[in-house]
Amino acid sequence: MGVVIENSVWELNPSIFIFIFVCCFFSIFLYPHASSSNLNRTATIFDHGISSSFLRFQRNFLFVYSLASVVEGLWSVLGEFELASYGFGRDKMIMSLCYGYTTALFAAPFLGMLSDLIGHKKVCLIFCILHFFVGVWKKITQQPSIFMTSICLSMANTIFSFSFEAWMVTQHEKQGHRLDSLNDTYWLMTFFESACFIASQMFANWLVGNNMEKNSAPSSAVMFLAIICFIFLTRGWTEAPTTTSFKEYSLSFYECIFGDKRIWLLTWAQTCLHFSIGIFWILWAPTVVADGREVQLGLIFTCFLGSRMLGSTVFPCLTSGPSSLRIEDCLVFAYIILALLLSIVAYDYQEIGVLVTVFSLFHACVGFILPSLARLRTMYVPNELRGGMMGLSLAPANAAILLSVGGYYRTVGNAALMAFGAFGFGSDGCQSLLLYALGSKKINNVDDKMQARGKRSQRNTSTTIEC
Repeated sequence: MGVVIENSVWELNPSIFIFIFVCCFFSIFLYPHASSSNLNRTATIFDHGISSSFLRFQRNFLFVYSLASVVEGLWSVLGEFELASYGFGRDKMIMSLCYGYTTALFAAPFLGMLSDLIGHKKVCLIFCILHFFVGVWKKITQQPSIFMTSICLSMANTIFSFSFEAWMVTQHEKQGHRLDSLNDTYWLMTFFESACFIASQMFANWLVGNNMEKNSAPSSAVMFLAIICFIFLTRGWTEAPTTTSFKEYSLSFYECIFGDKRIWLLTWAQTCLHFSIGIFWILWAPTVVADGREVQLGLIFTCFLGSRMLGSTVFPCLTSGPSSLRIEDCLVFAYIILALLLSIVAYDYQEIGVLVTVFSLFHACVGFILPSLARLRTMYVPNELRGGMMGLSLAPANAAILLSVGGYYRTVGNAALMAFGAFGFGSDGCQSLLLYALGSKKINNVDDKMQARGKRSQRNTSTTIEC
């Protein structure tokens, strides 16, 4: 007598998506009423008295940034699917990851400094060109080279990580907008990026359909979106040419980044964050489907991004509401929570429901941390060195991920790598505590900093960068 084993697919409750949407809706639209009771609140996008020039600037940036996010999201969603459609196995996929992280390891510091020297707008244009080139390459070749596509997409992803934000912050200050209004742009960046990644997944599924063989529709869509993004960057974005020489930039970079303990600690905190998030994105799907469990990964992926959107809406409530908290205080608790969440997964085997809950909370915390770190960069890092600092923080993270991928391919298990990710967030918490301890020397009020920067720009007629 044979034994029949029934396989059941674990499905996410659809009400979860409704819950996340409703929470995001109320977080956004109830925030002005909550902050209106605070007499010292900062300007927000909901203020009717906010300048129209800033709104035009913000909307222009968010539109282009959303286009770039859709392009990034399409390749992220289609990457493993395309490799499988070309007949590549696990070894080739691991090799593709190694090519990408090796490229990012060496390209990130170079692209960051290049962005500061030649202008962030030009580097953002390179982002569009790289995606357009990959789209053309995949259309004209039957089986595109993993080496070439991994290098181009890795460089484009590196540029996406810092150049758009660096351009926005630099032009925001040059146009004379209030510095505290950057807070809304930061969390809206995280919110729109997550929403665009969800839209990218839906768009990619629609383009591919039921065709499991080679499909050129996604490549055509990426090429079209890259051209649109390029046009808007060329016509809608302005940037004054820099007059700083490489020697002056190098001296200022060494003095500010390596000489200021606060910036140094912030750099390492960002490095640990990049490493832990990278480890998570490599391992979350193998962890969920362990032991042959069948799940709908696409819906779970959407739940993660929705949680990240919800987490980003918490940022303005905590930092600009009636009970405004110091950003360093919030980050310490957020990092500790992230370390505990990954430790749960690394310590013991979990059911799918527990894993999805833990990973969703993980992304909610990440959604809060990303705009928080962007705000700290504005408080500590000179705009002239912002791209170089962010590129420098990516290099050690990519090196650590590269070593982890090699270990994962050989003997290191999922639990051990999750433990490394938890250790990374624990290190983030230590860095934040040290940053908090050194924060007494910083400029506490962003309006005071705005005035300080204005005075500095008026008296600084030379090309030397002040730290």
